Amino acid sequence: MKYRTIGSGPATRREVSALALGAMLFGSVTDEKTSFAILDHFVEAGGIFIDTSDNYAYWVDGGLGGQSERLLGRWRRSRGVGDEIVIATKLGAEPLAPGTGFVDNPEGLSAKAVREAVERSRERLGVERIDLLYAHIEDRTVPLEETVGAFGELVAQGTVGLLGASNHAVWRVERARSLAASAGLAGYEVLQYQHSLLRPRFDVPSPLFQDGSLGHAGPELLGYLRAEPGLSLVAYSPLLGGAYTRPDKPLPADYDHPGTPARLAVLHAIARETGATPDQVVLAWQLAHPLPVLPLVGASSVAQLTQSLAAVDLELTDEQRARLDGAH
Repeated sequence: MKYRTIGSGPATRREVSALALGAMLFGSVTDEKTSFAILDHFVEAGGIFIDTSDNYAYWVDGGLGGQSERLLGRWRRSRGVGDEIVIATKLGAEPLAPGTGFVDNPEGLSAKAVREAVERSRERLGVERIDLLYAHIEDRTVPLEETVGAFGELVAQGTVGLLGASNHAVWRVERARSLAASAGLAGYEVLQYQHSLLRPRFDVPSPLFQDGSLGHAGPELLGYLRAEPGLSLVAYSPLLGGAYTRPDKPLPADYDHPGTPARLAVLHAIARETGATPDQVVLAWQLAHPLPVLPLVGASSVAQLTQSLAAVDLELTDEQRARLDGAH
């Protein structure tokens, strides 16, 4: 395993595995025995960075979510896991009532909602302190100052270690960080967005966000990372749900544009050259990215996780990276 440092402050800086494990479907679609086996294998391989959210996976049973956090809590207790494993969770998108969702009825990011959601997550996970807490989605019904103050207070009182934001417009991330700095509070240091080798269109409407581009790490966000070396990007859906390797998994609609075939052709050529799978090449490309990018992979079996873990040891040449970067 390789490791990276996230966080820039002396009190918040943490070392994590360069590959993060997503626990979205653990305890719901993926049963407990399989979930425990995947988690155990990840830790045995040196993995120490696990990602979840308070609303995972509400859509499976039409409830409020929390299955993933509860499973991680049971796994921690059964394995005697302590502070050596960094668990990140998110708040703001848990539905307020069964049968609703985070588009029409989210918990939001008011100070009250933040405080209550954190207590629920701590109880489910069985932790005194949440290692990394994200604002999962934007809440433009609440003044940004209120959200920033609530998050900063959690760090100040020791309830949360690091702060992050996911699926936010870059200008709102920057404004939130500026407000936090002006108030002497901890601010967002880790960003979680969708990022992969293929580049999406940013003008495709999304039912999930006000702006279809908010979930993607586009040029503006990557430029922001370049200008702010204290930030890290956790890249979700790096393998596009299996679309790189599985014929039964079509690419999402926003990847249907003239640039996609050229990048896929180079990807498959380099996979043949290295003897690796296209998925492993994508992950290796991210792991060696000049920006601080940490791929977040999901797994529904130990075998699937093993395939992803092999990417950590795959070294692409400078020439191969240049071909991947230059294909368009």
